[in-house]
Amino acid sequence: MKYAFAQVVFGLGANALVAREASQCVQLKASGGQSGVLGQLGDGQNRVGGGHPEGCYCLGNGGFTDSNGRGCILTPPTTQFQCDVGASPTTGFAIGSSGSVTYNGSSKFYACPATDTEYNVYTTPVAGQDKCVEITLTSAGSCGAGSGQPSAPAASMPAKSSAATMPSQPAQSYPAQSMPAPKPSAPASSAPAPKPSAPAMSQPAMSQPAMSQPVPKPSQPAQSYPAQSISAPKPSPPVQSAPAPKPSVPAQSAPVPAPSAPAQSGNMCPTDLNGDYQYPHLIVPVDSQQPSKAYGTQYNGKISSHTCSIFNFDIPSSYFGKTCSVVFLFPQQKDLETSSFTVSGSGKVDFSKLKSPANQQTTYANQPGKESDLASMSIAPGNSYAITSGACAAGQTVSYEICSEGDYSLDYFQDYNPSPIGLYVRSC
Repeated sequence: MKYAFAQVVFGLGANALVAREASQCVQLKASGGQSGVLGQLGDGQNRVGGGHPEGCYCLGNGGFTDSNGRGCILTPPTTQFQCDVGASPTTGFAIGSSGSVTYNGSSKFYACPATDTEYNVYTTPVAGQDKCVEITLTSAGSCGAGSGQPSAPAASMPAKSSAATMPSQPAQSYPAQSMPAPKPSAPASSAPAPKPSAPAMSQPAMSQPAMSQPVPKPSQPAQSYPAQSISAPKPSPPVQSAPAPKPSVPAQSAPVPAPSAPAQSGNMCPTDLNGDYQYPHLIVPVDSQQPSKAYGTQYNGKISSHTCSIFNFDIPSSYFGKTCSVVFLFPQQKDLETSSFTVSGSGKVDFSKLKSPANQQTTYANQPGKESDLASMSIAPGNSYAITSGACAAGQTVSYEICSEGDYSLDYFQDYNPSPIGLYVRSC
C-alpha cells in the first residue's frame, strides 16, 4: 500500500523528534558499542567497519532508500538493516532535528558481528549472538546529488499486481530490473513487492516434467540482487546410458529425498543464479481454510496442508528466443546469510503453472485455474530442483503455484542473497 508522506513527530517524554524533509539524503554514523560511518557491500548490506564504500540514505515516507535506488528494509526474522533492489522501504524511521535516527520512536540499534572486524546493523539483538552491542545512528552529513532522493520503488510493483507486505512489515515492491548475474532483470511495471501480477497473457508452453520419484535440493529478489556469483548445490545427475543395453531402471545417486526428475524437452538451464534470472514480483498465499481471505503479496513463500503460494514472474522482452527454466533452490540453513526457513512434516511438493497471473486480491476461492501440473517431488535442504523448461514467455507475466501433499509444511523468506532460496525463472 502507498503511504502519504507527512512530517512525522515522535513525542518521547520531553524530547520531540521531528522528521526531516523527504528529500534529505545523509550518511549514517554509528556510535556506542561500535562506531563509524555505515558502509555498503555490493549487495546492499549496511555495515560498521570493514572499509566499505560509505552509504548514502534518503529518507522519504518514513523509509530509507539508498543512492542506488534500493529500498532499505529490516529483513525477517533477524531485523537486519539492508537495502535491496526492488524492495519497498520499511517505514517507521525518522531523523530528528539533532540528526538522531529513530525507528518506531526508539533510538536503539544493535551492531552484531558479521566478521571479526565488520558489524551488521539490526533493530533488535540477534538471538545466539553474544557479541551484539547497542549503538545509536545519527546523520553524518548530507550526500547524494543535491540531497535529492533517488526515486524509491513504489509500493506497487511492475505493471502487474500490488505491493508486498510481510506479516510484520509494510508492503514491499519489487520493480523489475535487468541486472548482471546474479541479479534478476525484471521489466519495469507498477505493482507491489516481491512482485506484481499482470494481466493474463498467453505464453509459450514450457515443457512439463514427467514425474518419477522423489530425489532432493537448494538460491537477488528481493526481495534482492547483488552482483555475486552464487552457485546453488545441484542434484546428482542420473547415470548416463552406455552403449551396452541398460537395465530398465537407471541407477541413481540421490542424496536426500530428490525431485522426480522432469522429462526435459530441450535444454534445462542451470539450477543456480549465476546467469540471467527473474525474481518473483509477487508472492501470494491462498488458504483453503480461509477461502475468501486475500493476504496480498508477501516476502515469504509458504506451503502447508491447507496453504499454497502463487508466484508471478515478469519475463523481459529481451528473453525472446532464449530458454527459461523454473528452478527451486533450497539451501541448508547454515548457508543462509539473510534468510531462514522452517520445515516440518513429510510429503511431496506440487508445482503447477496457472492459466493467468494472480494479484493482491487473489484468494483460494478466486485463484486462477491450473494450466498444467509441472512436477511432484520430495524436497530437502541442500538441494536445487529443475521444475520445467521451455521457450521463454518474453514480454509476458507467468504464474506458478506451489502446494503441499500430506502434512509437509515449509515457510521461507525468498531471498537471492547467499545462498539463494526459493522459486526463480532462470534463462539461458
